[in-house]
Amino acid sequence: MKIMVVGGGGREHAIIKKIKENKNVTEIFALPGNGGMAKDATLVDIAAVDIENIVKFAVENKIDYAVVAPDDPLVLGCVDALEEKGIPCFGPRKNAAIIEGSKVFSKDLMKKYGIPTASYEVFSDADKALEYIESCPIPTVVKADGLALGKGVIIAMTRDEAKDAVISIMKDKQFGKSGDSIVIEEFLTGPEVSVLSFTDGKTVVPMISSMDHKRAGDNDTGLNTGGMGTVAPNPYYTKAVADECMEKIFLPTIRAMKNEGRAFKGCLYFGLMITENGPKVIEYNCRFGDPETQVVLPLLESDLLTVMQTVTNETLSECEVKFADKNACCVIMASNGYPVKYEKGYEITIPEELERNVFVAGAKLEDGKLLTNGGRVLGVTTVKDTLADAVKASYEAVEKIHFDNAYYRRDIGQRALNCKGE
Repeated sequence: MKIMVVGGGGREHAIIKKIKENKNVTEIFALPGNGGMAKDATLVDIAAVDIENIVKFAVENKIDYAVVAPDDPLVLGCVDALEEKGIPCFGPRKNAAIIEGSKVFSKDLMKKYGIPTASYEVFSDADKALEYIESCPIPTVVKADGLALGKGVIIAMTRDEAKDAVISIMKDKQFGKSGDSIVIEEFLTGPEVSVLSFTDGKTVVPMISSMDHKRAGDNDTGLNTGGMGTVAPNPYYTKAVADECMEKIFLPTIRAMKNEGRAFKGCLYFGLMITENGPKVIEYNCRFGDPETQVVLPLLESDLLTVMQTVTNETLSECEVKFADKNACCVIMASNGYPVKYEKGYEITIPEELERNVFVAGAKLEDGKLLTNGGRVLGVTTVKDTLADAVKASYEAVEKIHFDNAYYRRDIGQRALNCKGE
């Protein structure tokens, strides 16, 4: 089988490595991929949002199956365009990807179907939003309606911060048209949990839970990032919480989307907060999370491609999806200065025995050398029987990998270990 994976980050590298385990796979193409994937896939210099050329490549190369991983091409309708040419895909169609593409849509969906989430107000007029902030509860959360590279959510601890957020999003257009409308919502407290799930529009199969670490600095200080590391499973996600989520959030969401004529097929990401009033949805993503994928897929014992195909064929209920009873830790090695300003072009050295544990995000190949080419450069993942051992092994691996200007948090997994009493 010829497989095409659209995207170019660490998440896509994790997907490619897992799909590669299927013995029926003869070739994997990454569009555009990155230099660190060259040993696992054929790189094709087509941007993930270049839908026309993605479809053209897939048709000309007789691709048997496509995985569209990032949010942008999904929201733009990449799956629709490929399916119109008869190419089976993993990923939601455009009308379902709106669950991430529009915060307003997703909040209104939850309100309509009674899915627990933070209370909220929607604004398309900046002055009315600023007026509302004069009396709304503080802290509050300000969200750009559309996609904003994971940076369109601002937690405002004061009224002035909330006003600044509205002005930067709506008036200064920090995120372009994504900020034409905003959501201002209640500030929730409690442990956060990420749950990725396979769904074929009828059945939903949650994957192993995980815990992301969004802040750039140790002890959750500094700016928000795309994620500085993850552990799985998340110890706050107990069986009781999981059962409640299935009953009140997961199945109701799948049914709501189907009822709206937007059946969701692919990976639906539930960003949850375990509040004193039970689990609530912070956000939906219409795809695998990054870097959650880098700890969840290494724990998957079932064949990923087979599971994906049952999602496409709407036969997920007939597929056994198994995860190892182990723990995983991923430490992100970033360029110093991320997520603001950083330098690129430093050579990366990864010991050969560690390559299977490394998912490359921001790198390029030049004259046979792997060079840094992004903010988040590598995800270093280790699977062990205990979380303490997984964390220890990941940091031991990080110490053996080198590139100038490297930066990483030194406390990934510490919150989870504290919760478990390890």
